[in-house]
Amino acid sequence: MGHRPSLDAVSAMSRSAACPGQVRTPVSPQNSDLTIAVVYALAVPNRHRIGTGTIARLLNADWLSAECCLLSAECQVLPFPYTANSSMPASDPANTAALHAHELPRALGVSHATAIVVGTIIGSGIFLVPSEMMQAVGSAKLVYLAWLVGGLLSFFGALTYAELGAMKPQAGGEYVYVRDAYGPLGGFLYAWTTVLISKPASLATITTGFVRILGNFSAFSFLSHRLLMTPLTITYGQIAAISAVAFISLLNYIGVKKAGEFQLVFTLLKIAIILGVVVVCFGYRGGAGWSNFATTFLGAKGGLAGFMAALIAALWAYDGWNDLNMVAGEIRQPDRNIPIALIAGVAVVGALYVLVNAGVQYVLPASTIAASQRPASDAIALVAGALGASIVSAGMALSMLVTLNGSTMSGARVPFAAARDGYFYSSIARVHPRFLTPSAAIVLQFFLTFALLIAGGSFSQFFTLAIFAEWLFYMITASTVFVFRRREPDAPRPYKVWGYPVVPILFVCASATLLIYTFVQNLRGSSSDSSAILVGMPVIILAGIPVFYYFRWKRMAESSVNH
Repeated sequence: MGHRPSLDAVSAMSRSAACPGQVRTPVSPQNSDLTIAVVYALAVPNRHRIGTGTIARLLNADWLSAECCLLSAECQVLPFPYTANSSMPASDPANTAALHAHELPRALGVSHATAIVVGTIIGSGIFLVPSEMMQAVGSAKLVYLAWLVGGLLSFFGALTYAELGAMKPQAGGEYVYVRDAYGPLGGFLYAWTTVLISKPASLATITTGFVRILGNFSAFSFLSHRLLMTPLTITYGQIAAISAVAFISLLNYIGVKKAGEFQLVFTLLKIAIILGVVVVCFGYRGGAGWSNFATTFLGAKGGLAGFMAALIAALWAYDGWNDLNMVAGEIRQPDRNIPIALIAGVAVVGALYVLVNAGVQYVLPASTIAASQRPASDAIALVAGALGASIVSAGMALSMLVTLNGSTMSGARVPFAAARDGYFYSSIARVHPRFLTPSAAIVLQFFLTFALLIAGGSFSQFFTLAIFAEWLFYMITASTVFVFRRREPDAPRPYKVWGYPVVPILFVCASATLLIYTFVQNLRGSSSDSSAILVGMPVIILAGIPVFYYFRWKRMAESSVNH
């Protein structure tokens, strides 16, 4: 341990120190004495833990919300990110190293953030759901109404999340909002559900869909063949799905900037493919053209049940806009870039969806769309032949990989944030010393998804598992905006949700309605396996309560030893 510096020396250093590449920390006359005291306390060889939230309240200093510079025992400058629920270790070299290891760089700009929103939302849904929607409502007008309502609801959710993300730009996103609004238990149950259920199921759904799309190519027809019979039945398709998860996990492991660049480049390519589909469809002159918009499908479900089914399909196609908030801790200027990315991203997706649906409808009548498994591919095949259809299928596969990347990137931040708070194994909070990524959390997420894929299951079962858990916490997370508005009315809000409180209320009510409707409909019409999944899910969520208290007890025990 180094020598104990004098108060005058610490005072001088506290006024002159600045982190490399960062703006110098201002020290005003009003807070300078207390600042010196805090820096001095960190510089002496004690073993106390000083909460940065407490420091912020004592200083009442807005500047502490930026990355501040404090001194270690050897008088070296150390940056640390202030968060309202983190704690600042003392100058013990072990604690200093641990602190440095828990930093994630803000390496993503507004273009990367927007690409995360757009690229994660646009998966295979837009290419597949027009068929399901037409089967449900039977006419182009009602299909467009479902797209409009689904887009508005998603936009309302994005507006709500924009306020939350700008207000609390920390890694973990939804976990942070639920934790701060409803307490550590609520936050842990969200993390528990995300880590064990919704994120592995979501990744399994994406990769299973990816393999289904590859199976359309004759070169990949072997994917449905069995590789092993004992002790488990494993197909080549399962291996392909696991390989896709492994590749994207590795990409995220070696750097968030690399994953962000992948997301940006391939999202732009995805948009180009979609616009190409639209141009090719509207260039078709061999069909009925605009007259197709007046055609109907007589075998539609119809009524309220039909419209709800179409709306759920539309919302599934829009799903994924919330993932950006989970990587908020790695976005530059989050107070500005998160709202821009969420609002612009959902708006771009909505416009692209309407254009694709219109292009397909321009080429195919309603009855043909309802009978098609892949309306976009069939429309392109009619216009440009088999080669064109193959290009669309390849675009769908690429689209799924980009969605997988965005979902993988966001999901790993949830267990990382929970572990950082002491409510999960501390090793999961580890940041790779070279790549500066939550490497242990990424590995954990991969193995949980691997287990789900190796155990087998259908696309619909994975989808049922993911969609219920996701919409449950969409509803809960969006409701936190009311808690923060009431509890912290004067807290800085770089962006305030437009139309408050009506817009968040509409989103929460719509989420609750859809959650109940899908739960009831799946119980009535699903297979016994899917029904068992839905019934057993609340049990799995509630099983997290004793696990939470175990980590709480462990956290308190470690805290008492340190003190």
